[in-house]
Amino acid sequence: MRRLEIVLSRLVWFVPTLFGLVFVVFFISNVVPTDPARIIAGENATEAQVQALREDLGLDQPLPVQFARYVGDLATGDLGRSLYTQRAISEDLLNRLPATLELTIAAMLIAIGLGVPLGVISAVRRNSMIDQILRVLSVSGLAVASFWLAMELQMFFSTRLGWTPLNGRIAGWGPDEITGFYVVDSILTGDWASLGDTLHHLLLPAITLALPAAATLVRFTRAGVLEVINSNFVLYERAMGLPASLIVWKYVLRNALISTVTQIGLIFGALFAGAVVVEAVFDWPGLGTYAVQSILQSDTKAILGFSIVVGVVFIGVNLLVDIVHTFIDPRTLK
Repeated sequence: MRRLEIVLSRLVWFVPTLFGLVFVVFFISNVVPTDPARIIAGENATEAQVQALREDLGLDQPLPVQFARYVGDLATGDLGRSLYTQRAISEDLLNRLPATLELTIAAMLIAIGLGVPLGVISAVRRNSMIDQILRVLSVSGLAVASFWLAMELQMFFSTRLGWTPLNGRIAGWGPDEITGFYVVDSILTGDWASLGDTLHHLLLPAITLALPAAATLVRFTRAGVLEVINSNFVLYERAMGLPASLIVWKYVLRNALISTVTQIGLIFGALFAGAVVVEAVFDWPGLGTYAVQSILQSDTKAILGFSIVVGVVFIGVNLLVDIVHTFIDPRTLK
């Protein structure tokens, strides 16, 4: 019952948090000194034509009125139309969302696969040469800029060695679309050629996105393991004569990962939002390239829609992490 109360309280807070996000993003987007009516009308339109278009779009109304209208449309899933393409923004974002989610999930899996084991090794071998090397690498991974790392990996693995494609999501046409996730669709349709090509294209951008996240996980896992490894129950297990590897990987890691799970949720949200730079470098057809194109075209409505979608995913992931946390950490029920 207590767990259900906590889950419901988290769900209740989702709505005001989302409203606050929309409020902040909407008013910030209106601070930008651009005139959407002028962009739509074009450079050759007269002032009278621009004013007529401004009234037609409701841009002559006070900002609170525009905000109320935007929230009303948002409640029905309508994010408006792009000022540049005149297509529905929600439709454009939904078409590109699977590409970004596929890249983010792949990066997250790589980050967990690298970060958690290396964090455990770093903690178990505390102050050894391995620990020092891993600490230097994790700090370097946090400090390196994503766009620089992406370009260096491209130059080495794609241009010099020719092991990976330079950019894009797949060569030629993708598999028959079912979910929009090329990996999943390739498996569902049995299109193994597309699956291999998709994974080949996915490898380098996913690694680029994953390395800083893996560095973060190394540090958090190391700290979590060091906190648990000297606790009384671990000393008891040692006194019982259990193998050290069994104690670390089964008992210590399970308790140390409780705090790491929270960080994984935050990292996933950061990866999703941070994919903008990586997608731009690898010409990945996801939300990031859409955002970059919208910024270059001063398409404020598209930028607003992108920001809200990223915010919703970020809030949703953290809500999910909070709920999972109540199941794996009994202390949250007190």
